[in-house]
Amino acid sequence: MRTIDTKELKSLLGDDIYLLDVRGPDETAQGIIDGAKRLPLHLIPLNMDKLPKGQTLYIYCRSGNRSGQACAYLDQHGFDTVNVAGGIMQWVAQGDGLVAETGTTLAQG
Repeated sequence: MRTIDTKELKSLLGDDIYLLDVRGPDETAQGIIDGAKRLPLHLIPLNMDKLPKGQTLYIYCRSGNRSGQACAYLDQHGFDTVNVAGGIMQWVAQGDGLVAETGTTLAQG
């Protein structure tokens, strides 16, 4: 599984990447990284058809644990994934902000 840190993620955001937040609705209600789509980890198996197979998926969660699980699962199903180590906690700790939930929700929990 490929992994990047949140500083690397920040440098990629202007490149129109596919950013996926796999936290639950209670967590994403507190804010997301601008441009992220939301799909809670437990709903990934039922919604893989909504994810692009021809594009790298950059996946984050709170700390990097659930996003690592999502990457491992999706990699087994032919997706190209990158885990964002440190997740939203590291993103905020490095001084980057969050936006209100205005992105795309791929499935409801």
